[in-house]
Amino acid sequence: MKLFKAMATIGGLTGVSRVLGFVRDVLTAAVLGAGPIADAFFVALKLPNFFRRVTAEGAFSVAFVPLYSKTMEEEGQEKASLFASNAFAVMLMVLIPFTLLALWAMPYIIYAIAPGFHDDPIRYDLAVELSRVTFPYLLLMSLTALLGGVMNAHDKFAPFASAPIFFNLSLIIGLLVFTKFSETAGHAMAYGIALAGMMQFLWLVRAIKKANIKIVIKRPEFTPKIKKVFKLMGPGVLGAGVMHVNLFADLVIASLLSAGSISYLYYADRLNQLPLGMVGIAVGTALLPMLSRAIAAGNGQETQNLFNRALEICLLLALPAGAALFVLPETLIGTLFERGAFEQEDTLVAAKVLMGYAIGLPAYVAAKVFSTAYWSREDTMSPVKISIITTVLNIALSLVLIVPFGVAGIAMATGLMGWLQLMLLYRGLKTKTQITFDDRFKRVISKIALSTLIMALVLLLGDKYIDFDEWSKILTLTALVILGLVTYGLSILATKAISIDEVQKYLLKK
Repeated sequence: MKLFKAMATIGGLTGVSRVLGFVRDVLTAAVLGAGPIADAFFVALKLPNFFRRVTAEGAFSVAFVPLYSKTMEEEGQEKASLFASNAFAVMLMVLIPFTLLALWAMPYIIYAIAPGFHDDPIRYDLAVELSRVTFPYLLLMSLTALLGGVMNAHDKFAPFASAPIFFNLSLIIGLLVFTKFSETAGHAMAYGIALAGMMQFLWLVRAIKKANIKIVIKRPEFTPKIKKVFKLMGPGVLGAGVMHVNLFADLVIASLLSAGSISYLYYADRLNQLPLGMVGIAVGTALLPMLSRAIAAGNGQETQNLFNRALEICLLLALPAGAALFVLPETLIGTLFERGAFEQEDTLVAAKVLMGYAIGLPAYVAAKVFSTAYWSREDTMSPVKISIITTVLNIALSLVLIVPFGVAGIAMATGLMGWLQLMLLYRGLKTKTQITFDDRFKRVISKIALSTLIMALVLLLGDKYIDFDEWSKILTLTALVILGLVTYGLSILATKAISIDEVQKYLLKK
């Protein structure tokens, strides 16, 4: 299956990036811990990444890729390349002055997004300084996202999927090398982010040239297609980035809590993002151009099959991942991060945060499939209406839950809102399109849920009785991971949620 192969490529490369990301986070936890410098750096990290994910990789990608795919399908490659070149020029024209304005206004921006820092001169001044170093990353990664969207539309997923590897390598270099020459480790990592932006952009430029796709620098023109991109981007800013809007709201609320709260959210979210990135991003990236071409060609059967198989694969992987994060939070956080400046007390708080995020993990992964079905039809307005509802409710629920649960209440609210978002996306899609659940999906989903429950119970028992002493936390976690994988795999085969023949077909088909 072409979709499975594309997802495997994207998910595999994303997995490599996430492993390097864990190496980075282990070093970060040991050096920065969960103190004021860490809080300031994580704000400086999240600020450009928030804009990048919501606008560049979010709203822009879901508006640009279907139009580029449709242009290529109906008008040919030459017209598609001209459209991409013009989009590149317009992006430069918009983002250069925006970046310069943001650098000037950074003290006001930090005051707005982290109001709790204002009375803490260490966190506030550092956040302003580090954010000015990291913010140009937005410009470079926006251009990278455009080039990556072009490559994805040509079913060449590897270059863009591998770009984040450079990001994690750059931050590791920052910690190991730049720290010696910087004022703090936070400064060193901020310079690493700036380096990462340049490396990722040059990597995609090389890939575009190697693929013989002509993207040229030209005078920007506001053609009907460019105007349509902006029109679709307007509602897409929230529609494509609802989770990131929620995380941004989490950041604001957490800044009002005790020092270290932002760091707890960050470390827990890093574990949450592993399956979300490997599965959710993989399926959304692979599915969008394929679904767009199927719809443009009027192939209803292919559209239906792509939607159901994508959702099936998502839940096959996301349900057990969410369950594992929920039942093993202390073991995961303690093994990966508890060393150096990150103490056992930090582990206990971060573990509760991770449980809150894990509640909504399967919902956010599945929502990628539903959202992609809207975007492939050039409908970005419907998801934004849902985004507004869930975002407002997320903020309100976070403010309520922080009273009894502290910073863990923020993550719990985000997790619960994921399921509401999914329900609303499903209801909207059911009434506006012909895409529905087919018989195979209906048979498989209950078997996946049962297999997940069996795995969770086995992991709970394993976490209680498997212990290779304090010096071998990694060995204990490895044993639990293997136990969980084997249990789930055998359960899936026993319930016939997926057969051995299907596994062989997916793995061996070229």
